Amino acid sequence: MADTAAPAPTRALVLGNPASGSHSPELVEEVRQLCASYLERAEVHLTTGPGDATVAVRRALQRPAGAPDLVVVIGGDGTVREAVQGLVPVTGDATLAVVPGGTGNSGYKMLWGERPWSESLKAILTDGGIGGSARLRRLDLARLTETRNYVYLGACSGVIADALITARDLPLSGRERYARAFADTAAGYAPYPGRVTVDGKVVHEGPTVLANVGGGPYRGGRFHVLPDSLLDDGLLDVCVIGDGIAAADVPGLTLNAAHMDHRATVYARGRSITVERTDGRRLPLEHDGEYQHGIGAKATFEVLPGALPVWAPATP
Repeated sequence: MADTAAPAPTRALVLGNPASGSHSPELVEEVRQLCASYLERAEVHLTTGPGDATVAVRRALQRPAGAPDLVVVIGGDGTVREAVQGLVPVTGDATLAVVPGGTGNSGYKMLWGERPWSESLKAILTDGGIGGSARLRRLDLARLTETRNYVYLGACSGVIADALITARDLPLSGRERYARAFADTAAGYAPYPGRVTVDGKVVHEGPTVLANVGGGPYRGGRFHVLPDSLLDDGLLDVCVIGDGIAAADVPGLTLNAAHMDHRATVYARGRSITVERTDGRRLPLEHDGEYQHGIGAKATFEVLPGALPVWAPATP
C-alpha cells in the first residue's frame, strides 16, 4: 500500500449501524468520546436502513462549510461498503477509518490485523500523518459494472455468497456466526456451472464452488481466500475453486490458504474480471458481506486504482 501525505483529521462523522452483527450503543459512545477527545468536532449518525449510510456520508461531505474530514464507520463489511459508495465520488479531503462492529470484519482485519480498534483509532487521531504510526493509504477498489457500485473488500460467488443466507438464521454473533454458516452451507453445496474471464482470457470454465474477486485477502474475518492479494497494485485478484475440491473441504482449506496448493484452484490477476453462470440462471453473488439479489447471470469487475483514502498502520 502506498503512503499518502495527509494532515491529521480534525472533524469526524461517526457512523454506526444498529443492525450490524455486533453493534452496541456503548461501542458507538466509546468511539464518539475518543474522537471528541482529540478532534474539533465529532458527530454521530445511526443508520436507519439499507442505503442510509451512503446518503448520510454524501450529505455530510457536501456541506458548504464544516464538512467532516474523517468518516469513522462502526459496523461490518456491508456498512463499510455503503459508506464507501458515499465517500469515493465526493471530492474533498475526507478519509475513512474502520472500527469493527459486524460479523466477519474482514475489511478491518486486512488493514489492522487483530489490533484492538481502540489502539488503531487512537493512532489515527493522535499520530496520523507523515511520520506517525498511522498513515493514509490509497487502496484499489473495484466497480461492479452491472450495478455501478464500488467493491471495497471483495466479491464472491458460490458457497461463500450462499453462506450469508444461512447466517441469517443462526443464533450466533461475530466471526463464529459466519464460520458456522460457511461450514453448514458447504456441507451440502452443489457447484454451479461457471466461467471466469480475466482481461478477455478464460481462466476457468466448468463446475464452480466459488470465485472470489478482490481486494482483501480474507472473507468472514478468518478465511484466507486471496492470500497473494496486494491492496494497491492496480490489479484485481481472483481465486476460483472448481469441483476437484469438495465444497465441504473448502472452509478448512481456506483457513490457512491450503487451497492454493490444489490443482482445482485457479489464481489470476487482471484489470477486468468477469464471473458468469453459464446455464443462464442467477449467479449467487455477494460483495462486502451483502448478498446481491438483483444480479443476473454475470458480474463484471473493473479495477479503480488508488480510489479509496483509508487510514492504516504506517509502513515499517
